[in-house]
Amino acid sequence: MHKTIVMTGGGTAGHVIPNIALMPLLTGHGYKIHYIGSKCGIEKELIEKTGVHYHGIHSGKFRRYFSLKNFSDPFKILAGYITALHILRKVKPDAVFSKGGFVTVPVVFAAKRLNIPVVLHESDYTPGLANRLCMKKALRICVSFEDTLARLPEGIGVYTGTPIRQSLFGGDKKRGLELLGFQGKKPVLLIMGGSLGAQAINTAVDGILEKLLPFFDVAHIRGSGALNAGLNSQTGYSQFEFVSENLEHVFAAADVMLSRAGANAVFEILALKIPALLIPLPKSASRGDQILNARYFEKKGFSMVLGQECMTGDTLYAAILELYSKKQGFIQAMQKENAKNSAQLIANEILHAAGLKT
Repeated sequence: MHKTIVMTGGGTAGHVIPNIALMPLLTGHGYKIHYIGSKCGIEKELIEKTGVHYHGIHSGKFRRYFSLKNFSDPFKILAGYITALHILRKVKPDAVFSKGGFVTVPVVFAAKRLNIPVVLHESDYTPGLANRLCMKKALRICVSFEDTLARLPEGIGVYTGTPIRQSLFGGDKKRGLELLGFQGKKPVLLIMGGSLGAQAINTAVDGILEKLLPFFDVAHIRGSGALNAGLNSQTGYSQFEFVSENLEHVFAAADVMLSRAGANAVFEILALKIPALLIPLPKSASRGDQILNARYFEKKGFSMVLGQECMTGDTLYAAILELYSKKQGFIQAMQKENAKNSAQLIANEILHAAGLKT
């Protein structure tokens, strides 16, 4: 029997990695996976490493501000829609799963046109524009935050949480320290700015690094093209552009974290019980979703939050020291959280949708 599921999502790693976490649960039921993403987005590199068949389409962006690209992107979106129709007709999937990002819009609309069941997943506290455009095309919408259900059409939402890659739970602290070049004599501060990095965080950390190193070994994931060659000789400091292989061991070595507040990142932090200082993207650079994510985690007692607009060398340094001094309280709060088998819950929704195809 021909059994196929198409997955889509892109723009950032947060729109791709949850898909990767779900793949084994779908292939384990005999389904073949095809992936539709943009022609040159981060999703192409990440998915091709898995061996899954990748289809690239043109992708445009919906902007709320003036840009000359607003005149050309509608044609890219239309081209993406036409290509998605062709791919879906050829692949004949039993269901489409969409993780978000603008590349998903033409895919979901094409699936609806062909009467292919669609399941969406919304990671953030409030739905992003791409998912809002796709909501009425979906059979089910899985959400990471229970509060998000109130923002969805009645009867379509299901609270599942965010799928976490099982490989992240297999980290070894000793191996992580070896990979980072640390001796284990000081606690490890892990700094991550998301898949695209965070220049504001990088600059602030660089300015206080000399003050941090007497207390911490610092592992810093800076983002593509953002390495600081002037810091290569610093003892107790290890920097990377991006970490994919061995990330589980790096996480295992971390005692505390400094991170952006993308949904994928905060739910991984929660699952791994790592005390974190969250610095969400400000509204000047986003729609404010990371601020809502961070404030939710702060309210639950899982993490501390420092707004980027309040971040200086002094405030950042003080917040990191406070985080470490209170780390046990954050760990205890996270341990009390009822863990959901999110990946399996979402996979069940996809499999159920696939079974409904006529």
